[in-house]
Amino acid sequence: MENLSIHILGCGSALPTTRHNPSAQALTLRGKVYLVDCGEGTQLQIRRQGLHLGRIHTIFISHLHGDHCFGLPGLLSTLSMLGRTGSLHLHGPEGLSDYIDMHRATFLSDCGYEIVTHEHDYRKSEVIHEDPSLRVISLPLSHRIPTMGFLFEERCAPLHLDKPAVDFYQVPKHRYADILLGDSYSAQDGTIIPNNRLTKPGRVPRRYAYCSDTEYCAELIDLVRGVDLLYHEATFGEDMRQRIAMTAHSTARDAASIAAQAEVKRLLIGHYSSRYTDVTPLLSEACAVFPNTTAAQEGLIIHL
Repeated sequence: MENLSIHILGCGSALPTTRHNPSAQALTLRGKVYLVDCGEGTQLQIRRQGLHLGRIHTIFISHLHGDHCFGLPGLLSTLSMLGRTGSLHLHGPEGLSDYIDMHRATFLSDCGYEIVTHEHDYRKSEVIHEDPSLRVISLPLSHRIPTMGFLFEERCAPLHLDKPAVDFYQVPKHRYADILLGDSYSAQDGTIIPNNRLTKPGRVPRRYAYCSDTEYCAELIDLVRGVDLLYHEATFGEDMRQRIAMTAHSTARDAASIAAQAEVKRLLIGHYSSRYTDVTPLLSEACAVFPNTTAAQEGLIIHL
């Protein structure tokens, strides 16, 4: 089974520091790179982590605050200079198309590939992207501007053929596709062979939820229930809780509360305020509520 891997390219918040880059992650699966947010300096982080720019398949932008998208124009330009010809699809909330169109008029005017933007309703959860490897579902978040998270769900076949069984019952190959869709098989003598004798259950799809800038949002609990890994912003500690109402961000304890109530397997926190020269207190606050918590750091790779 190939790894579904999460690469942390940046886990800081609005003000870049020497400790953290602005928000960006890369999800890799089956040779494809899915970029999630693209703060300033993201393309350099991609190179540092040994990821291939030419394998970027799709880009997802959670919202149009600069620490999540200022790296995007430069990256798009670089891909053109590298000779990309295949179209590139970008997904995000309202305003994404205008943001890209603004740059098309300048240094992307001679872009050598098609940039396709898809704007989605940030107020609801729906399937926004599907390919042979992944299904991506939007997650409504609560921030100061239209903001969405993303649930990445691996696409797996629900059934696998039990080869010794189909050989024993002499099932013709042209019936395999129907059997994998759940059909039983009628043998030549009229005997019905139930589907569960001819197939084995497929494995459970791996799931990763990315929840960027948001205040505590109870609606997320059911939407991310049981995921293998939840990334949830933890901009502040409890010492800065008074900032929540003004900034619409979360504390580390808020993130852990969502994780605990949603019964996720693992929590990853990030988007740290530049006020914190050491994120250990944030990790401690989260672990007090949800022990299986990891603090994001640039260069961290998590394999699911």
